[in-house]
Amino acid sequence: MMARRKMSLNELSEKVGITISNLSILKTGKAKAIRIETLEAICKALDCQPGDILEFRES
Repeated sequence: MMARRKMSLNELSEKVGITISNLSILKTGKAKAIRIETLEAICKALDCQPGDILEFRES
């Protein structure tokens, strides 16, 4: 979604209000959880739905 919106990690970080390193963890799929507030802020910044950026993976 970031590529579609032509938005950098830095720009998304500023819009969402979380650090680049935390966004990077989310982006690479290494996060074990995400706060609903953070997910909402990311979706607002990217103008998308949670299903557009989340993927279910069995552990």
